[in-house]
Amino acid sequence: MSANALFALKGVSKRFGAVQALTKVDFEVKAGEVVALCGDNGAGKSTLIKIISGIIPIDEGDTLFEGRKVSLSGPKVASALGIATVYQDLALCDNLDVVGNLFLGREQRSSGAGKAVGWLDETVMEQQATALLQRLSVSIPSVRTQVAALSGGQRQSIAVARAMMGEPKMVLLDEPTAALGVAQTRQVLDLIRRLREQGLAVVVISHNLMDVFSVADRIIVMRLGKRVATFDVKEAKEVEVVSAITGAKKAEVTETLKMEGA
Repeated sequence: MSANALFALKGVSKRFGAVQALTKVDFEVKAGEVVALCGDNGAGKSTLIKIISGIIPIDEGDTLFEGRKVSLSGPKVASALGIATVYQDLALCDNLDVVGNLFLGREQRSSGAGKAVGWLDETVMEQQATALLQRLSVSIPSVRTQVAALSGGQRQSIAVARAMMGEPKMVLLDEPTAALGVAQTRQVLDLIRRLREQGLAVVVISHNLMDVFSVADRIIVMRLGKRVATFDVKEAKEVEVVSAITGAKKAEVTETLKMEGA
């Protein structure tokens, strides 16, 4: 385990009844690093992310944040530490504009100075929303555009921007490019790179190895509830990652990839 990891799990196990979802799993991510979490369905990725998000407790093992042991006893605890999660469904409100979505649950209210005390301060929220999207280089028609009118890539970007409202240190992204077109995918991958450039630790769950190799620094592979491989993207080959994910021999994977490319 890296000594300078922002977040780490050590020997974490989780069981649901008769199902052993995770077995003695180690995990780590540094500030300014993108780690891709890969694996087939049932590999344990979702359980791991729910543990990091504070949704479910661990049965055994240690959780460390900035080098100290912590107990992720709930989503509010994870959020307070600086861990933000963007799930695949995005949880955006189509009937609200961008400002309304960014400030949902954290609305700014006026405090006087010529304004009715307690009313929503739309001007301040609009200014803050604009500044945040500019910092993340997110391009949309207007912060007053309804989310329903945005493209898939823009919606994903707004969901990530909303996670950034609490000034997190670590962001978890669940299948951020799923069902997106080429241009929209590029937009989201560029945003992930900007998060890394701003010093955040980023964890990306993805089945798309092309996207993974494009944006990640390291790849951690899960299979049947265990961490089975770790790759440095600069040195890794697709056949090696696929072999780790499936458990198949490299020669078999190579032949399959050749047939698919034929």
